[in-house]
Amino acid sequence: MKRPPTESLGAGFFHHGVATPVSNQRGIVATADGQDRDLVLVWLFDNRGGYALLSIDAESGSATEHPMPFPPGGDCPYASILSSRNKYYTHFNSHFVEFDPQAGEFTFWQQTVPQMAMGMTEDDQGRIWSVTYPDSGVACFDPQTREFVDYGHVYLQNWKQYQRYVAADDSGWLYFGIGNTASQLIAFAPASRTAQPLLPEAERGTGSAYVYRDLDGKVYGLALAGQEAGGWYELYRGAARKIATAPPHRAKPRITESQSLFHRDFPSGRRLQSCDLVERRLVVADPRTGQQWEHRFDYSSEGAHLMGLATAPDDTICGGTAFPMRFFRYDPASDTWENRASYSQWNTVARQGDRFFVGGYPGGFLLEWDPGKTWVPTEKDDPGGNPLFLGQWTPSIYRPHCLLAHPDGRTLVLSSTPAYGYTGGGLLFWDRESGTSTLLEHTDLLPQHSTMSLVALAEKNQLLGGTTTSPGTGGEKKATEAELYLLDMERKEVVWHHPVFAAAQEYTDLYYASADRVYGFVDRTTFFVFDPSSREIVHRQETEKTCYQQGPRVFVRDDDGTLYILFEAGIARIEPTSFEIQMLARAPVPIRAGGDFLDGRIYFSSGSHLYSYQVNPQNRGAAER
Repeated sequence: MKRPPTESLGAGFFHHGVATPVSNQRGIVATADGQDRDLVLVWLFDNRGGYALLSIDAESGSATEHPMPFPPGGDCPYASILSSRNKYYTHFNSHFVEFDPQAGEFTFWQQTVPQMAMGMTEDDQGRIWSVTYPDSGVACFDPQTREFVDYGHVYLQNWKQYQRYVAADDSGWLYFGIGNTASQLIAFAPASRTAQPLLPEAERGTGSAYVYRDLDGKVYGLALAGQEAGGWYELYRGAARKIATAPPHRAKPRITESQSLFHRDFPSGRRLQSCDLVERRLVVADPRTGQQWEHRFDYSSEGAHLMGLATAPDDTICGGTAFPMRFFRYDPASDTWENRASYSQWNTVARQGDRFFVGGYPGGFLLEWDPGKTWVPTEKDDPGGNPLFLGQWTPSIYRPHCLLAHPDGRTLVLSSTPAYGYTGGGLLFWDRESGTSTLLEHTDLLPQHSTMSLVALAEKNQLLGGTTTSPGTGGEKKATEAELYLLDMERKEVVWHHPVFAAAQEYTDLYYASADRVYGFVDRTTFFVFDPSSREIVHRQETEKTCYQQGPRVFVRDDDGTLYILFEAGIARIEPTSFEIQMLARAPVPIRAGGDFLDGRIYFSSGSHLYSYQVNPQNRGAAER
């Protein structure tokens, strides 16, 4: 794809383009239109959220984009269902919506309590049900009467719930399994508008409960999906009965799933082989004749969300996007782009020597990329991959927030929040020379905390870490205040920790300036200077909000040692003697993620776009001593 050239925005800012100029699917179904022609429906998701439904005529390749009838608000489908009446439903950004492929338009939408359906189903009366994150909101739509009922939040916990499995019995009761901090089976009675938990507390575990509707009219459930050892429950008319043997497993057909829904079978008997939004390519086959054909289609896109970026050893700007999960490489010298499928989501990136490293989600993995060698797609067990898969440390490391390339040139330290439903993240040490790892659990560090930011105090052979109280996704928050801590590198032990700022929830980023000076931000808006020797705050001030991402990279240092801060609204410089923060330029777009320096420019992202700021030489000072 030919890219437009870099555009000057004035005042030193430049726009380099969209890193990954494609959208991601959030549910694909093969169906038919009003003339019984094969039709493909695709929920489109880009940096804006779920912005449209794409309908593609499978016989001609002609595509029509149907904008969502409500603002996506950065949210997108996490579940959808194609009903027995051939209507396509989803529920996100607190809106329930119906699309009619026969009419070729959205025919119903309604605002609801927050926020997005994690599971949907159709009952025996043809009514469509959705159950929503984060507080188990229940909604029901009757396609015949056009009546919509928002039952509100029916089951509350002190953590955000996922409801991936939803089913209704033939008497009209609704059941759903929740996760992930503590599983539970919920029975909901539409007549009384009440919900009741069915599992005893002793049977709740970390993970999600599971339900399915059987052809016998009943629903069957498990305390934990995939774990049958604890036994099955028969769920009927709101009652739960434990059964000694496995149920019939004759699931009543429903075309519904998470955002990965891909229903391939057309009513005509043909089959959707693939629908590739990256290549904009549709492949359909007829199993009866063996015939297969391909169509090219197009759609509009603002591009995938840019996670973060850093300068690579080959003097290019590299990083990852989501969704889809892609690698990008921008070469400022030639003003050209490279874009490839990446191994999952590149949450945080860093350079060490002649290599580029990645801490990724899901699963908390570490990759090593050599830009000087040919790209070979990453596989877990392939030692020839480039990027090379080094390891994975789930559930302690799951959604990385900081990747520290230690100044010793051989050690990498990866910090993270834990897996879904867990609280307290680990710290991973990777030794490049020996190819070995050491994992510290949160109980070895600060129990119930995760490390958000890290710097090396090389002269002390210590790390200074800043924590976050945030749990893993869908987990329970247990710590009340974030803390700073010092860790001895040799013993891998915490030698000091303290909640330096009362009520702080996160140490957003840290930067090592000298033996007696570490800069940092608390909760994005409090700048501070910390002396590791005295373990005291020597300066603090309130500021604007910093940029923010899962790996923020708020501080950017130039080749002369001048330190810059990426605020959401602009770029500032730190005066090393007075600690004064001087705003150099207001950005023409919100700065979302940092950030690195290359050839006189600070590179950053906003949404799906890559930008840079040309630093004026008069704003660059001497290196910190």
